[in-house]
Amino acid sequence: MTDLTIERDVLIEAPADVVWRTITEPDQISRWFADRVELDLRSGGAGTFVFENSDRAHHVAPLVVTTVEPPRQFAFRWGHPEGEAPVPGNSVLVEFTLTPEGSERTRLRVSETGLEGIGWPGAQKASYAEDHRNGWAFFTGRLESLLAARPE
Repeated sequence: MTDLTIERDVLIEAPADVVWRTITEPDQISRWFADRVELDLRSGGAGTFVFENSDRAHHVAPLVVTTVEPPRQFAFRWGHPEGEAPVPGNSVLVEFTLTPEGSERTRLRVSETGLEGIGWPGAQKASYAEDHRNGWAFFTGRLESLLAARPE
């Protein structure tokens, strides 16, 4: 059985409210994740992440917000077929969980689940899981660096 687990756990040198703003406000998200961001930050709200990488084609990722619980949890579904609403079985769920560790540090857990329920071939699921494990490692690293460099 292929490992479809996509999880990343990092300790960020910033208070939970700062991390929350950085992962939920479009102008902040574009500093560490997507190049362009549209986001209606409410349960059921829609959004779009646009990635403009030089090494691959322009990629637009539509999403639907599922959970907004400041400053603890933010989640959305993406990866669904065009023209369909994202639901379990046709999309994956990305969850950001923030846990304060003292007043100036936050443990951030990012998980992407639901891949096993999508009707893709096994090799496609495995490739997606590997790409996204690497992607979350890269992007959470950028987030850590961004927040570590913030002025006191």
